[in-house]
Amino acid sequence: MASYPYLNVLLVTANVGSLFDNLGEIERDWLREFYKTVHRHQPRFIALHCQEVGGKDYELNMDHVEMFFRNILFSEEMKDFDRACVYVDKDFKIKNNFTALGSMYFIHKSLKQIYHYDFKVKEFKAVSGRNIHLGSLDSAATVEKERFSKNFWPDVGFKWSRKGYMRTRWIIHNRGFDLVNVHLFHDASNIVACRTSPSVYSGNREKAFRYIINRLSDNRYTPLPFFMFGDFNFRLDTRSLVQALCSSAEIKTVKKGTNNEEEKMIYKEKDSDHKLVLRIEKKVFEYQHQAAFREENGKAFLKYDKEIDRYNDVVGEEEIQFPPSYPYSEDYSQPTQFMNTRCPAWCDRVLLSHSARHIIHRGEEGESGVIYDTLGSNVCMGDHKPVFMFFGLKTNGH
Repeated sequence: MASYPYLNVLLVTANVGSLFDNLGEIERDWLREFYKTVHRHQPRFIALHCQEVGGKDYELNMDHVEMFFRNILFSEEMKDFDRACVYVDKDFKIKNNFTALGSMYFIHKSLKQIYHYDFKVKEFKAVSGRNIHLGSLDSAATVEKERFSKNFWPDVGFKWSRKGYMRTRWIIHNRGFDLVNVHLFHDASNIVACRTSPSVYSGNREKAFRYIINRLSDNRYTPLPFFMFGDFNFRLDTRSLVQALCSSAEIKTVKKGTNNEEEKMIYKEKDSDHKLVLRIEKKVFEYQHQAAFREENGKAFLKYDKEIDRYNDVVGEEEIQFPPSYPYSEDYSQPTQFMNTRCPAWCDRVLLSHSARHIIHRGEEGESGVIYDTLGSNVCMGDHKPVFMFFGLKTNGH
């Protein structure tokens, strides 16, 4: 058998909450875009990491969750992937453990040397057949899952939410690595996010992020190169951004209650027209020049994407050349329009350890060899655009 220096891999992260909150309306096109990407790049190994399976009304939608994952698994488009591992945390009744994460891994029929790790007996086992794990995942030995504990939240009344991580470990052609599905805490209030730079929410996320890094590198298992991809909920430095967007505007603050808390922040032009520039409320971020976030793929706003810089010591990322991945309209007719709920941001990412950079095939001179982009840029995919990274994985000896 011929020996190849690298093997094509496709990593995809998708917050799929909107698919279940709008059953049937978005799913068909979402799946079509996913299959088109698989067909276009012809990977031999696919990892699909999903967050918010079941959506906001997960108790009502969980029956459809299983159908969604099985439809992908047994679809005509995926018929050449004869082995698979599916892990879906869908047991919402175990509230202290439920993360709403789902991970799917597909192995092409041409890929022979692949093993996944049994975390209980601490050894690798050959992957065969289709392995489907649905429920709390406590009995699934080939996945490690944790929900973040309540102590990650400061005592300021924030709601403890179903966020956490899920890890699997693989060897492909003698090359070992971890794949980590991640969902970190969101910004609960735009008003609060504007108060400090960096915001209190980014501090919450850092605690959770560092916890995952510690778990990946502790002495329970031999540390390996890793790829972390999911909804990190990284946001732009809102305070600095607003100051820049509204540098020549006047601000009016509306307060309420006995605590005199800020309810609205309204920025208007100082000229005679007093046109609205920006309106901010807890769940409103209404910027009148929203199209700017799509111009040149939002390049002008990447300088406010500072949160990732906190982790340069442990992870890297390919250059971002796509627009913010969130929050898109769920209106089928407005697939490129942002909702006026949050400031657009690159929430969905593929990050990798510095050691993982050395196992990526970079192509010939002048070619990147790596594609980092969104799925369905001109199609309604829900409020998050899925993000993918396609690359060649160096096989051992290269």
